[in-house]
Amino acid sequence: MATKWEERAADKRNRIDDSIPSEWKIQNLPTDDSVFDFPQRSGLLSGQELTITQSSATDLVKKLAQGELKAVDVTIAFCKRAALAHQLVNCCLEFFPEAAIAQAKELDAYYEKHKKPIGPLHGLPISLKDQLRVKGLETSMGYVSWLGKYDTTESVLVTLLRKAGAIFYTKTNVPQTLMVCETVNNIIGRTVNPRNKNWSCGGSSGGEGAMVGIRGGVIGVGTDIGGSIRVPSAFNFLYGIRPSHGRMPYAKMANSMEGQETVHSVVGPIAHSAEDLKLFLTSVLAEEPWKYDPKVVPIPWRQAEEDAVKSKLHSGGLTLGYFSCDGVVLPHPPILRGIEKVVSTLNQNGHSVHPWTPYKHDFGHDLINNIYAADGSTDVLSNINASGEPSIPNIKDLLNPDKGQINMNELWDVHLKKWDYQSEYLDKWREFEDRLGKEVDAIIAPITATAAIRHNQFRYYGYASVINLLDFTSVVVPVTFADKSVDVKKADHQPLGQLDAAVQAEYDPEAYDGAPVAVQVIGRRLTEEKTLAIAQEIGRLLGNAVTP
Repeated sequence: MATKWEERAADKRNRIDDSIPSEWKIQNLPTDDSVFDFPQRSGLLSGQELTITQSSATDLVKKLAQGELKAVDVTIAFCKRAALAHQLVNCCLEFFPEAAIAQAKELDAYYEKHKKPIGPLHGLPISLKDQLRVKGLETSMGYVSWLGKYDTTESVLVTLLRKAGAIFYTKTNVPQTLMVCETVNNIIGRTVNPRNKNWSCGGSSGGEGAMVGIRGGVIGVGTDIGGSIRVPSAFNFLYGIRPSHGRMPYAKMANSMEGQETVHSVVGPIAHSAEDLKLFLTSVLAEEPWKYDPKVVPIPWRQAEEDAVKSKLHSGGLTLGYFSCDGVVLPHPPILRGIEKVVSTLNQNGHSVHPWTPYKHDFGHDLINNIYAADGSTDVLSNINASGEPSIPNIKDLLNPDKGQINMNELWDVHLKKWDYQSEYLDKWREFEDRLGKEVDAIIAPITATAAIRHNQFRYYGYASVINLLDFTSVVVPVTFADKSVDVKKADHQPLGQLDAAVQAEYDPEAYDGAPVAVQVIGRRLTEEKTLAIAQEIGRLLGNAVTP
């Protein structure tokens, strides 16, 4: 007999299924491990709909602004493809095509009357991680106990995107608690990777990664407190940016551990190109979000910062640091090869690339993990226990109630340790520049220790989470794919520790063959314009300026 929480979850699944029109239903679901190409060969999308959903956001908004495309046609195309995506990879917690089409009709009517777009995102469908509140919809965030609660207000970012002309049609799946780089909960279950259902789509913005990865969306909105934008971007061969805290508005979004101010969660886009990331950021900043969210720093888009990078590209090249291992966990062979590929490509194109020694990443990794669990996991466990649902196994290592709560004085000490670490890291960056005799524009590093990983095997967050602790800007650039014939297992590796031994033991060249490989481009705090321009150039040199 089903328990009450199971009944509530089943009701939610049924409501999501009922939101998909019957004519968009897949009659015979594919049994292949990869469903990546299924939308193109399904016969459920017209030629125009395939063209629309394979386009870049930048191209779509240009055509919408010029009247070459109707918002309704673009919206229907993405709604249909998102419906296919959900049936294939289980990525939606909310799907509302009727409201999206109604919004598109209003925008078309505005264009017809005024002969101009309402804003820079006029008619562009954007998918939202379930943390973002949309009036009239549920925000469950993977907690059964949150089902049945309908939002009466909107997140500030939703309001500003709507003002810019964006259309909303889906809110995507997240893990229970949000605090893991896997996407599974007790409501709709697991979201899988479109390229191989045996691989993780990442987390916690994994629904966004899978949705955008299979082109059910062209730009998705994710959040990141320990890698939650960057890991799904990496695992789905996409671009993603973790802005520094204060650059994008986070007000009125749902969250676990609300009020936790030691390490901030930030919001940012996932897309198929750096150019589309820029479209999102510039469109939001044009709405002056600091007038709506007091935590936003009043910095408009600084084109001069981007232009300075472009100037360097034409006059001697960039100066970059890089590292392959943080001293805690050695990345798997595909990631090491990905770093080597980026470094050699940059060197071959006249850029100056130098080894960087990561500073106390073991300390940073331990400090941020203790911050996550500083309340003894009271907040997340209260939300889990409220319905009687079980905890997902993935949270046990990261959120450990056995650690207990810290008191106020201990919290203040944590704040000082973080500040000291941030200051020391900047000291090391300056020393690096002094040694080279010139400015270091960014650092190239792994974003994860693995390519898109098998389910329930993600163990090490440090490559991503230390950047959150430092509050540096970070942009993910897709690089290549794992290759079993090249990425052989290192038989002579001496483990750096127990965690490294576990990560190394998990590697199987056969199982990871074809898995996406990415790097992150790390810039100092609040250097979104500069870091994104560098990431765009790296993607161009790699031949991945726009991902498939």
